[in-house]
Amino acid sequence: MSTLPPRAEIEATAPFINAIVPPTPQYSWPLLNARTGCELWVKHENHTALGSFKMRGLLLYLARLVERSPGLRGVIAATRGNHGQAVAFAARRHGLTATIVVPHGNSVEKNRAMRALGAELIEHGDDFQAALEHSRALAAARGLHPVPSFHADLVLANAVSALAFLQHAPALDHVYVPIGLGSGICAMLAARDALGLATKIVGVVPENAPGIALSFSARELRTHPATTRIADGLACSTPNPDALAAILRGVERMVAVSDDEVEAGMRAYFSDTHNVAEGAAGAGLAAVLRERASVAGQRIGVVFTGGNVDAAVFARVLAQTT
Repeated sequence: MSTLPPRAEIEATAPFINAIVPPTPQYSWPLLNARTGCELWVKHENHTALGSFKMRGLLLYLARLVERSPGLRGVIAATRGNHGQAVAFAARRHGLTATIVVPHGNSVEKNRAMRALGAELIEHGDDFQAALEHSRALAAARGLHPVPSFHADLVLANAVSALAFLQHAPALDHVYVPIGLGSGICAMLAARDALGLATKIVGVVPENAPGIALSFSARELRTHPATTRIADGLACSTPNPDALAAILRGVERMVAVSDDEVEAGMRAYFSDTHNVAEGAAGAGLAAVLRERASVAGQRIGVVFTGGNVDAAVFARVLAQTT
């Protein structure tokens, strides 16, 4: 992806996306404002039918794929959960089979949700990268189309929501966006640039999954094992080169947060808004809280990426003290 989608393309895509995934709200919660010391606007991407932002991108990607390949019978993807649910959801709309490969130890409830959406679930490897490599081998063996976790169509579809966020929230000084493989933050960059705003975009990563942060610092692709215990949606060891290129062009800086800080962010969301945050969503708020002194008095945006967390995990997180 050499360039991010322009405003005209984002706006032309919006009717297709919004007809299936209604625009999600953005709220400024008084208790969160008091906690963070700023005027914080939260983009609630957990308020979709699948509980995350992922479904927009897969709806567009598979719609275009079926147009190009009308004889296609099935797709395959590797995931830690939200991407796989979106693949299965979109595949079902087009009468396609969906095979999803997850690493061992993946979220029990995300696995159950993917099966409920009609996917064949295969467990392989100890991390996302191992699952991804196995999915590629299965794609060749079974004649399935491998659905990527990063693609220009995913960025374009997600930019529909990012554009609406920046248009409907007051002018924001910074927006904090958690990074997995990068479709979410690239969508925010596209929306910011499309509107010609001065808003600075800040990437958020787990300290224990620092591949993209190391790559950002080095200005070239670096890999690193991902061992985060809570932010599984951000547990990517190998950055996507196209996403990295866009991030290097447009992101102001990176903030790395610890697993303890992520869990504190999840508790804060529940305490102050009664929304259930998965680890990736908690990471965004954790970064704002880490930088509380520097954002004081500013108007800040953060993307609440999703709310799909196992009940047992969330109970453990809530049982901790901040």
